[in-house]
Amino acid sequence: MADEELIPVTVWLAGRSYRIRIKPHEEEAVRKAVKLADEKVMDMRRHYAGKDDQDFLAMSLLTYAADIATGETSEFTRSEIGDMIARIDQALQG
Repeated sequence: MADEELIPVTVWLAGRSYRIRIKPHEEEAVRKAVKLADEKVMDMRRHYAGKDDQDFLAMSLLTYAADIATGETSEFTRSEIGDMIARIDQALQG
């Protein structure tokens, strides 16, 4: 993958900015993923007082990894699959 195929994007997660480089067509999905991750960190903050953001990030990552390992899908994944099915249906009807 050549550098010219990537665009720089700044995302905010747990109150910190991260500069990443992604393919242009991935930007929407990356921003959705960051939003979900940030919501998960905020949820962890509400439930586990006295920890720092690194702990919340680690706990969120562990939760996500456990969901993947057990085969559970997130609401985001189900929504994305639903959107894809709708687009396929439209393409087949059109």
